[in-house]
Amino acid sequence: MSIPLTQYSHGAGCGCKISPALLDRLLQGAASQVHFPGLLVGHGAKDDAAAFDLGDGRSVLSTTDFFMPIVDDPFTFGRIAATNAISDIYAMGGKPLMAIAIFGWPIDKLPAEIGADVIAGGRSVCEAAAIPLAGGHSIDAPEPIFGLAVTGLVENRFIKTNSMAEPGCEIFLTKPLGVGILTTAQKQNKIMADHLQPAIDSMCQLNDIGFHLAQCEAVKVMTDVTGFGLLGHLIEVCEASQVGASLVAERLPLLPNVKAYLSQGCVPGGTARNWLSFADKVSPLDSQLRDLLCDPQTSGGLLLMVKQAGLDAFHALCREKGLELKSLGSTHALAQAGAPLVEVRV
Repeated sequence: MSIPLTQYSHGAGCGCKISPALLDRLLQGAASQVHFPGLLVGHGAKDDAAAFDLGDGRSVLSTTDFFMPIVDDPFTFGRIAATNAISDIYAMGGKPLMAIAIFGWPIDKLPAEIGADVIAGGRSVCEAAAIPLAGGHSIDAPEPIFGLAVTGLVENRFIKTNSMAEPGCEIFLTKPLGVGILTTAQKQNKIMADHLQPAIDSMCQLNDIGFHLAQCEAVKVMTDVTGFGLLGHLIEVCEASQVGASLVAERLPLLPNVKAYLSQGCVPGGTARNWLSFADKVSPLDSQLRDLLCDPQTSGGLLLMVKQAGLDAFHALCREKGLELKSLGSTHALAQAGAPLVEVRV
């Protein structure tokens, strides 16, 4: 049975996230008044997962992520949602231990068999990550929803947080950009089938290299790039670490055919929401560059800040794992008041 899942959702993947500006308003005053000494990482610096100290040099990691369909095929949707959720554990330098499913299904609109295919896709990714899909919770929902709550483990000395960047770090990204643009082209029935596949392949690629990169001394920060786009997640790091950043536009890695579909108006709704949330923190951008940097990524790559002194060891590890990465720019000390937090050079 072939049913286009994306026609049953108002958003797509991480593009349906609440905007950064609105999220800040929602979380105002949300910090607990009770102090928990074991909580090493909470939501204060907008990190990827919470970390609770076990008292033996390790911490348990906890995260959750879920969204509406970003592709039409149910099994592939399940794979993408699971890959995206597990990524938060790798981005903190940890290894996943187990996952619990989060599942919402419009039982009056879509057959249960299609929902079963979604869950099967998620289970296949958990097995690839060598963890069990150990249970879950389901509800009757107006739109299809799937994701995971994931538990992981990390050695405290390898935890990577958004507040650890330093001036003089090189900036890298482990996956190309453009997922939001290509999946929007699909939703608008404009994309050729073979043009979508590179985006699907990227979204289904586990970020398990993060576990190994965390042990590289030169890597100061890792965070996965998702619904706020490259620019939004870079700004989160800059604000948490009190540094500025410069990007070189021509170095941005892009999926094939992204600019062609961008010229056809294939821009996700989340792009404009992202830009409105942090436009005042960025140097002036033309519309194409803005739409690329603010494009909501689903199951995107790891954004890395790497000290220049350890670049050789970093590149050697990346090559060992099949990655050849080029610097997108660098971090620097904060400029004078009123200067943009992130400068993009054309």
